[in-house]
Amino acid sequence: MRYDVSVVGLYILDVLGRPVTRIPDRGNVDFIEEIRLTVAGTAGGTVVDTAKLGLRSLAVGAVGDDEKADWVLMTLEKHGIDVSAMQRLAGIPTSASILNVRPNGDRPALHVRGASDHFDVPPAMYDQVFDTPIVHLGGTGLLRRLDGPASVTLLHEAKARGCTVTFDLIAASAETAAIVVPLLPYIDYFMPSIEEARDMSGQETPEDCARFFLDRGATACVFTLGAEGAYYAHGDGTRLASPAYDIEVVDTTGCGDAFDAGFITALHHRMDIETGLRFAQASAGLVASGLGSDAGIVSFEGTMETMRNWKIRSGR
Repeated sequence: MRYDVSVVGLYILDVLGRPVTRIPDRGNVDFIEEIRLTVAGTAGGTVVDTAKLGLRSLAVGAVGDDEKADWVLMTLEKHGIDVSAMQRLAGIPTSASILNVRPNGDRPALHVRGASDHFDVPPAMYDQVFDTPIVHLGGTGLLRRLDGPASVTLLHEAKARGCTVTFDLIAASAETAAIVVPLLPYIDYFMPSIEEARDMSGQETPEDCARFFLDRGATACVFTLGAEGAYYAHGDGTRLASPAYDIEVVDTTGCGDAFDAGFITALHHRMDIETGLRFAQASAGLVASGLGSDAGIVSFEGTMETMRNWKIRSGR
């Protein structure tokens, strides 16, 4: 196959600054320590990290025809990512966010929806997009044209062609469940945060949230729990809780995307589930240690070393 993973969905340019404790009054200026640009989004952040982790990665999404698009495509190519399936849409801005990162790592955002709302995967692209064992769909909820029946068609085709499907979304709410539930029978690994899982399912515990999605067709659920670690539940009855690493958080931007990339990489290397969760958590932890969704991760080997050497949070 041509690729190890195709990463489909939300591609964003992030402009991040830290640490931001307040917005200055009127036209005044405050000074901060760091400003960065990164390729982000539930697809963009993930594909950068899969490439850093050594996977042959195809980016499948859309940018506009502005200077932001130039930078996004240049940066993806710099990481060795194939951008030939990226659509460049005339007259539409590239999706972008401004994130004011607080000292505790929280990052309130201002977002322009842009090109990702106008993106679809036409059948003419299927032979390229599905020339891979793993397809990741990321960003459901902010993909106006692809959300809904078009995503069902896409994932149905992925499964018909024998692909493993991993899935994550963004800004989920109770209303998002109507978009997500029809996709579940085509998803092998359903990978939202626990907050998103709760909002969509109306359940509280990871166990009950997982049961909600498994009962509706997902093969397995993999929830990120923040400081509580991660939780895995499979339709065969397997349940596994994985405690978090003890790290100092700089910025949580892209941690979920990095977790996705780590888990996809673990699938590629056929790690057992417990090791795969730990590798995914190490990937997320590395990103949390710096500013932006591409921080921390350098290589597969470096992330493996991190996984082996980092300490688990005490009391977990």
